[in-house]
Amino acid sequence: MTVLLLGASPSSPSTTWRLQQLVGERLAERGHRTVALQVRELPAQALLRADLKDPAILDAVARVRDAEAIVVGTPIYKASFSGVLKAFLDLLPQDGLAHKLVLPLATGGSQSHMLALDYALRPVLASLAPRHVLPGIYATPEQLPWDQELGLRPVRAIAARIAAGVEQLHDELQRAARHNVTTRQGCIHE
Repeated sequence: MTVLLLGASPSSPSTTWRLQQLVGERLAERGHRTVALQVRELPAQALLRADLKDPAILDAVARVRDAEAIVVGTPIYKASFSGVLKAFLDLLPQDGLAHKLVLPLATGGSQSHMLALDYALRPVLASLAPRHVLPGIYATPEQLPWDQELGLRPVRAIAARIAAGVEQLHDELQRAARHNVTTRQGCIHE
């Protein structure tokens, strides 16, 4: 099972990306292959002009198509997700997330922006027809302290949400794998 870490922070280093990497590490510990895509690394002109013939854009869209699950990470600006994420999601076909599991992650300057995950990002993700958008994980930079030697050290409450989100995504991926095997076996017997 391939999980795409779709990073939508325009800056580097990024607290959002560090959170995504931690989730990716936890998924890898459970046997899932993760691949990364940072939207900010796509050619800006091709992204803004929706140039679906650009090789980098084609590759990025193919990575979304080939993944079984997507961990979407974005900083929250002005009570919504990043503009680069919107530009990228606009490149996907209407069913661009069909049959996929999606785990949204977001970071923001205060708890006041926490609902942006549900009222801004979730409807856009849902419009792309995923199988399921899992409950999101939101954190402030204070809840995600960075240690140069130890890496990201989430506070207890956020660590618990990360663990729950990873576990739910893992369980859903396992369920999907079992369903796919059963479906293929049914096709063979027909």
